[in-house]
Amino acid sequence: MLPNHNGNRKSEVVVVTGASAGVGRAIACEFARHGAAVALLARSLDGLEGARKDVERLGGRALPIQTDVSDDEQVEGAAETVEKEFGPIDVWVNNAMVSVLSPAMMMTAEEYRRVTDVTYLGYVYGTLAALRRMIPRDRGVVVQIGSALAYRAIPLQSAYCAAKHAVQGFTESLRSELIHDGSHVHLTIVQLPAVNTPQFSWIKTRMPRHPQPVPPIYQPEVIARAVYWTAHHRRREFAVGYPTVQAIVGDKFIPGLLDHYLARIGYDAQQTKEPVPPDRLNNLYDPLPGDYGARGEFSDQAHNFSIQSWVNRYRGWLALGGLGIATWWWRDRHTPNGEIRDKRHPARYRPRLPRRGRTHKVGRSP
Repeated sequence: MLPNHNGNRKSEVVVVTGASAGVGRAIACEFARHGAAVALLARSLDGLEGARKDVERLGGRALPIQTDVSDDEQVEGAAETVEKEFGPIDVWVNNAMVSVLSPAMMMTAEEYRRVTDVTYLGYVYGTLAALRRMIPRDRGVVVQIGSALAYRAIPLQSAYCAAKHAVQGFTESLRSELIHDGSHVHLTIVQLPAVNTPQFSWIKTRMPRHPQPVPPIYQPEVIARAVYWTAHHRRREFAVGYPTVQAIVGDKFIPGLLDHYLARIGYDAQQTKEPVPPDRLNNLYDPLPGDYGARGEFSDQAHNFSIQSWVNRYRGWLALGGLGIATWWWRDRHTPNGEIRDKRHPARYRPRLPRRGRTHKVGRSP
């Protein structure tokens, strides 16, 4: 809830793309728990209806809008509808994605184009639609759902990794432009680890076994809580999960070693032992029927909490607390003029040793 110009509280207006399932569904529900008015953008009518029910059950207002984010006119039209129904947009979350699990040499040009249109250009269209409305008001937040794969690509997902790298570059460039213009609109990225979402049940695959997220895996609600927090704090970037930090830091210092490591484990780590059925459907071009919800098939392996994310959120307070403890320890160990206290005899202290080159006897104080 946000204060309006009269000092009263109003519902925060939030747009979430890819809101029908997975991380987007969880994000919509998290904002709904805080009383937001949530516009739900996605292709699946069944998923949108399920998301609407979830948002309203949790105390929010819902506006489902069937949208293919690869079409800039649909995205712009959705933004107009949101502001007409709910009022000025406060937060826009870009999350929609598609992917293909396949060796690059087996990919088609049309598949690369489709993944790029949704997973990269969909973010561009959503961001620009939001900024056209936020910049004149000089307020608002755009949250990009990024990935550890924006820093460290893995085999079999060349199209998706390239799109996430593109989102990273687009966002950094645009952020500098906003700073140059003195805008108070905030642009941030939340970098994700592997998440238990339904995408592994519907992405297109050419591999012999069922797709899976690379462990360790997190539940989508972990991501949703991080996104809500990041939308209300001016963080440039927020990494969720220790594996995300490992990928970012590792690619900075040992990229060549990671090339060989991922070549060895990257194929098997992205597949279960179950064979892919010959009649498996995918959502690359059209949504699948049914409501899939937020969680996928791997809840038995997924974490409901991230210690790293909690530490990242409160790192300032934790650093301040650590400084306080270090100060107390120093003062407990030393006298006011810097000598080290003798713990065996608290009333005594050990004077500092003389510098090299000077010789005199060192004795205890009386």
